[in-house]
Amino acid sequence: MEMLAAQESSTSPRSWAGQYLIVQLQGEAFGLEISGVREIIAYIVPTLIPMMPDFVVGVINLRGQVVPVIDMARRFGRPATQIHKRSCIIIIDLQDGHFRQRLGVVVDAVNEVLEFGAEQIEAAPQFGAGLRTEFIRGMGKINGTFMILLEIDKVLSMEEMSALSVIAAKPVESGSAGPEV
Repeated sequence: MEMLAAQESSTSPRSWAGQYLIVQLQGEAFGLEISGVREIIAYIVPTLIPMMPDFVVGVINLRGQVVPVIDMARRFGRPATQIHKRSCIIIIDLQDGHFRQRLGVVVDAVNEVLEFGAEQIEAAPQFGAGLRTEFIRGMGKINGTFMILLEIDKVLSMEEMSALSVIAAKPVESGSAGPEV
């Protein structure tokens, strides 16, 4: 009984309260839980990797570490992100059990960090929102409107994370993984 209560508490809106990085993606605002965000860097052109899914735009060299980069819009089945002066790459750590993967995520812009209390978060809808619902942690209420709070660890499947970890494990060759940050 206690285990069921613990499991429910980690997947209930009450446990999702906290700080979220608000990002812009094709005219919509989305929230990413701040705890997985490592840093935000200006957009740099990734080095393309052949035979990857279309949402994987390549890799960058982040201080000697190969970091795969995905286009969040493409991952959600939308057109590719149009790069402009506010575009950036959010460096995040994905966690699935004992497996951890550092990843870059291309977004249109970073807006701010907002604090959401438990009373401001509703469970994800079972349909609509233009996204597969496993990506959605919940719906954050702010100023009378809803914002999608993403379940960033669910954006990639285990198979996709494994494929990206193979890319990230390759040695960095000078100049082969984009400009150094």
